[in-house]
Amino acid sequence: QVQLVESGGGLVQPGGSLRLSCTAPRFTLDYYAIVWFRQAPGKEREGVSCISRSGYISYYLDSVKGRFAISRDNANDTVYLQMNSLKPEDTAVYYCARRRQSLGCSGSLAQNTMDYWGKGTQVTVSS
Repeated sequence: QVQLVESGGGLVQPGGSLRLSCTAPRFTLDYYAIVWFRQAPGKEREGVSCISRSGYISYYLDSVKGRFAISRDNANDTVYLQMNSLKPEDTAVYYCARRRQSLGCSGSLAQNTMDYWGKGTQVTVSS
């Protein structure tokens, strides 16, 4: 079964912007904290951003602070990752994931603290 679905990836020039979307076909996304991860070739998957169920608490990887913004639209049951001032090192497959219950955005965003995953969307930043 499809758990989460990412969209919005693509090819963009350095300095450009993309907005990724995460939706959940089979459950109500706005009940959960949601985390965006990324994985570049040959590198570990890393947590990029997290948004709490309420939307009031968020987390950002240091390297994306000031450039990326996570948000959620409960009316549309969607979580977004707005990515601005993109750099080549942002190139990766981006995944959204559901955080296990009660954890919110607290603690380390280890992969094993997630329970549902999407299949990913490719983001390529290149001139």
